Amino acid sequence: MDILDLTAIRLGEKIKKRELTAVEATKAVLEQISSNEDAYNCYVTVEAEKAVERAEQVQEKISTGELNGPLAGVPVAIKDNICTEGTRTTCSSRILGDFVPTYTATAAAALEAAGAIVLGKTNMDEFAMGSTTETSYYGVTKNPWNPEHVPGGSSGGSCAAVAAREAFCALGSDTGGSIRQPSSFCGVTGLKPTYGTVSRYGLIAYGSSLDQIGPVAKDVADCAALLEVLAVHDPKDSTSVQREETDFTAALVQDVKGMRIGIPKDYLGEGLDPQVRAAVEQAAKVLKEQGAVVEEFDLSLVEYAIPAYYVIASAEASSNLSRFDGVKYGYRTEDYEGLHNMYKKTRSEGFGEEVKRRIMLGSFVLSSGYYDAYYLKALRTKALIKQAFDRAFEKYDVLLGPTAPTTAPRLGESLKDPLQMYLGDIYTVSVNLAGLPGMSVPYGIDEKGLPIGVQFIGDAFQEKKVIRAGYALEQTREWQMPDTKKGGR
Repeated sequence: MDILDLTAIRLGEKIKKRELTAVEATKAVLEQISSNEDAYNCYVTVEAEKAVERAEQVQEKISTGELNGPLAGVPVAIKDNICTEGTRTTCSSRILGDFVPTYTATAAAALEAAGAIVLGKTNMDEFAMGSTTETSYYGVTKNPWNPEHVPGGSSGGSCAAVAAREAFCALGSDTGGSIRQPSSFCGVTGLKPTYGTVSRYGLIAYGSSLDQIGPVAKDVADCAALLEVLAVHDPKDSTSVQREETDFTAALVQDVKGMRIGIPKDYLGEGLDPQVRAAVEQAAKVLKEQGAVVEEFDLSLVEYAIPAYYVIASAEASSNLSRFDGVKYGYRTEDYEGLHNMYKKTRSEGFGEEVKRRIMLGSFVLSSGYYDAYYLKALRTKALIKQAFDRAFEKYDVLLGPTAPTTAPRLGESLKDPLQMYLGDIYTVSVNLAGLPGMSVPYGIDEKGLPIGVQFIGDAFQEKKVIRAGYALEQTREWQMPDTKKGGR
């Protein structure tokens, strides 16, 4: 088997057994990046020399027994909104084009402490605002299954990098489905943990009450191993939770006998592609054959999730992005008259169209006279959605549904109609509003040769149940990655 086809855990095992070295693995993946990046544009920044140097240091520690975890020596990619000391972190925006952080995000530091080797920073929708990775200032990322289609977003670069074998695994961030939806489009596995499980310290904020860092990998086992490394309590993040049990790999058992799985009827209605629906129904059938109790139920309030999410996320974004003004760091316009003119011109030139749209929407719903009518109403709706999930989890261990209504659209289609793009998040945003864990698992390919993802949703802090259900389903199908040597299928 080619080195690049190995999962992260399998690669780590081979390195420990001295069948491979961390340096060989790093050079192999850097060569893949070099040959494929022109086709897919997964990265904003690649730190080739740093990665090889780091691999040599890690290999030495593995050889002496200082590093012996499952991810020691594994090359990984990090989304470009997660700070890394000494490496440019742009959020795929012009306004942060020359920003080099002086500190490393807790999640990235945890990976490095486990012996992972950071290859570089992956492309994304600007400030994580988008569902296609087409709003990046640094160009569009393309889907490795078919370069004429989008990889999804906003973590499209991370998901495309894993699918294209340009990283063995990656970090993404999920505000309303930004790990799970591109994982579905790229045929990889993506896990959004319970809010507070992974520290947000060093994650450049979009919607602070919704953002959560999570893993992207080739399979469920890799995601579980990554989450074990990432789930650390961090006093630098006031929302960080001290988890008692973080042995997520213990849930990797092919046993769902007696597990109660609910399928929201609301997720199988109008707007769902028939082939995606068929994949969900087939997954339900397979899990039922393995002994799970599977039934449909009414979740309710699904239609209100999108408007509530975009009001809350945009309001928080308008506040979070006010710090980017050209004064202390980042882009500053060259020609201006006075301070206020500098603010206006810097932000007008530095932010892209989608970011401006959401800042304006957020400023509007927070303004005097509209705060009660929109923002407070959205917060009340968020609470009702959480209550609906609470009622569902009184009866079910996990929920099963589609990750996205369709497979990956063609490049350029979504940006023509932003409202339609927003509606594409209908199955993912509720999870963020309620602070729950969710995971997308590849399960099927449509008639165009594009992958389909199904989504498992768990109650708060019940990642093990999500991992157990996802792993059991994953073991029942043969899966393959796109043939990137031929530029996609």
